[in-house]
Amino acid sequence: MSMIEVSHLRKEYPNVTPLKDVSCEINKGDVISIIGPSGTGKSTFLRCLNQLEKPTSGTVLFDGEEITDPKCKMEKVRQRMGMVFQSFNLFANLNIIDNITYAPVKLLGMDKEEARKEGMKLLARVGLAEKANNFPDELSGGQKQRVAIARAIAMKPEVILFDEPTSALDPTIVGEVLHVIRSLAEEGMTMLIVTHEMRFAKDVSTRVFYMDEGGIYEEGSPKQIFEDPQKPKTRVFIKRLKQLNLTIENKDFDFVSYLSQIALFGKDNQISEKTVNDLHLIFEEVIKQGITTKEGVFPVEVTMEYSGADGSVTVDAEYKGEDFDPLTKADEISSKIIKGVSPEIKHTYEDGKNKIRFNVRNS
Repeated sequence: MSMIEVSHLRKEYPNVTPLKDVSCEINKGDVISIIGPSGTGKSTFLRCLNQLEKPTSGTVLFDGEEITDPKCKMEKVRQRMGMVFQSFNLFANLNIIDNITYAPVKLLGMDKEEARKEGMKLLARVGLAEKANNFPDELSGGQKQRVAIARAIAMKPEVILFDEPTSALDPTIVGEVLHVIRSLAEEGMTMLIVTHEMRFAKDVSTRVFYMDEGGIYEEGSPKQIFEDPQKPKTRVFIKRLKQLNLTIENKDFDFVSYLSQIALFGKDNQISEKTVNDLHLIFEEVIKQGITTKEGVFPVEVTMEYSGADGSVTVDAEYKGEDFDPLTKADEISSKIIKGVSPEIKHTYEDGKNKIRFNVRNS
């Protein structure tokens, strides 16, 4: 029997209907990543599962019990169905260990000393035992989210719902939270995760739900969804993930910001650190130092596209002006370095537009 069965779930608000007809089954041990554009009902779906949002119609069964029935005692269900929010939702007036032990003591009737021992084990597990007596305001965003996960685990749930657990975090600390979730997946915890971390979704999930048009538009294995999506909107979404489009309006553009975007593009698509460095090199040596120093070329349109089929990355730059191949103007050392990074380079000129393409192997 499925752990959770969802049948024809619908949620209407006065001006919008994020969920029109959602049906699915979630089995014990599933790690399901829920992806899709903003506004397609991903978070609403999770909140309907644990009845933080009351569905307009449809049913949700949890271990055979209809939890959408008004007679259902949801406080008991939520003890078995944990939730981690993007905004942490810690009690600001309680220290960290008390945040973790509050629910086990109050709701499960656990002895305070036993709850504290278990809580300290959980804090050690998420790397925060030394913060037990601190208050939430004294922790970083990543630390708060790890505490929130420990608090959810303290209730010994059978399933945990994660509502964009890293979206409120600085990109530099996202990894510490994903590491904890990854360890839960390895232990067989049943989880549904609304996420924008595509590399994580591809690595950790057993199934992926792509949500659009008010429902689960397409579902499948990570390999299928990310490498061979079957439906048009899924293909467009995944293709967009595999493309980075940059527009440079003038020679004083924010170079550092563009390098950061390239690094994030590499991370999302599991592009090796060496290849990301190669992309940075092409961007700096050819595009910044070569193309954007010349008058009359703006805007310069740069597209980087990753191919899941063979792991290669193409870099295309398109710019205006006279016939100009930046590699012919580069010094001998720079030219050799770029040709070493990209053995295949093609420059064309037509109708007042230059196009140059670099093929880079993901190594």
